[in-house]
Amino acid sequence: MKKTILITGAGSGIGLDTAFALAARQHRVIATTVDEAQAQALKAMALARGLPLEVFKLDITSAQDREQILALEVDVLVNNAGIGESGSLAEVDIERIRRVFEVNLFGTLALTQLALRGMIARRRGTVLLVSSIAGRIPMPFLMPYSMSKFALSAAGAGLRAELQELRCGVHVALIEPGAIHTGFNQAMTDRKYSWMDQRSYFAAHAQRFKAQEKRNFAWVETKSTRSIVAQIVKAAEAHKPKLRYVAPWIQGFAVRLARIFGV
Repeated sequence: MKKTILITGAGSGIGLDTAFALAARQHRVIATTVDEAQAQALKAMALARGLPLEVFKLDITSAQDREQILALEVDVLVNNAGIGESGSLAEVDIERIRRVFEVNLFGTLALTQLALRGMIARRRGTVLLVSSIAGRIPMPFLMPYSMSKFALSAAGAGLRAELQELRCGVHVALIEPGAIHTGFNQAMTDRKYSWMDQRSYFAAHAQRFKAQEKRNFAWVETKSTRSIVAQIVKAAEAHKPKLRYVAPWIQGFAVRLARIFGV
């Protein structure tokens, strides 16, 4: 059955590729972006590919923008919008952490609550929360981001159980990407160097950190979004989606082992 699927954060990376993949499968895809410039660029890309995307600006931290969802009968909400922040919890500005939570958790939850009004009333629907394997194990120097994804994963599991009590036909699932080369990870890790100076506890380690990050990404990042997009498509089309969809599978397996051994 073809569905109406709304995706946040569809201007780039996983969100963009997911929008194109679902549209190619004949779903009605409403692809939203954080600003108007991204929306116009996405419209042009969709036109060039001959895909009928519906595109508009939806900043999930804006109450006015979020309310646009009330006029739509959304079958699947893909909460993909998110931002990253890095730096040691010993010194990163609390406002930077607060901003990450405002987008990755609070904005996502506020939009989900609006979507659930219609889904519960219609007694059908699916909410997908794009978390991360960084929400399963602590990531030193990425903890502002990692903490927000821990919270989002917990919220998704809890909301899923709550809705099961209603027996309302509405499902919640978590999407947990591993390290995938979209540029997001590099931008996130580099962000801490914009404020770290000689007063930083870790100033003497900055060059070593940069070299290590570059090596790590070259070794671990998957070069294509194909595997995680396939999981999102699978979850969006499922009649009863499972709790977690993880890709690449080898990274998910490594995280499970790390948790077993108490890492």
